Amino acid sequence: QVQLVQSGGGLVQPGGSLRLSCAASGRIFGSSVMGWYRQAPGKQRELVATGTPGGTTNYADSVKGRFTLSRDNAKNTMYLQMNSLKPEDTAVYYCNCWTGSYDYWGQGTQVTVSS
Repeated sequence: QVQLVQSGGGLVQPGGSLRLSCAASGRIFGSSVMGWYRQAPGKQRELVATGTPGGTTNYADSVKGRFTLSRDNAKNTMYLQMNSLKPEDTAVYYCNCWTGSYDYWGQGTQVTVSS
């Protein structure tokens, strides 16, 4: 069983920055694909970024150059650094762990970008 506990998020003005964290229990963090997803009101959940155990990252076009996913395998923790935030980034953000067999989700954290 894997538990993902998120922290960070909140209210920020356009152009500001936030960092999200996702701490994983269990021993599978280092061998799993980790990712961030988000869901805005009235919209489907969408992929924001993924990171493989080997360090390869992929980003949605809408966040490329602004968001950075990183992972600290020693601490079983993944981060999402979000810079130059825009109002359209407003959503509930979820971290995800894909072990190859099972899919796990964090509890979600609200990010609101507004002046």
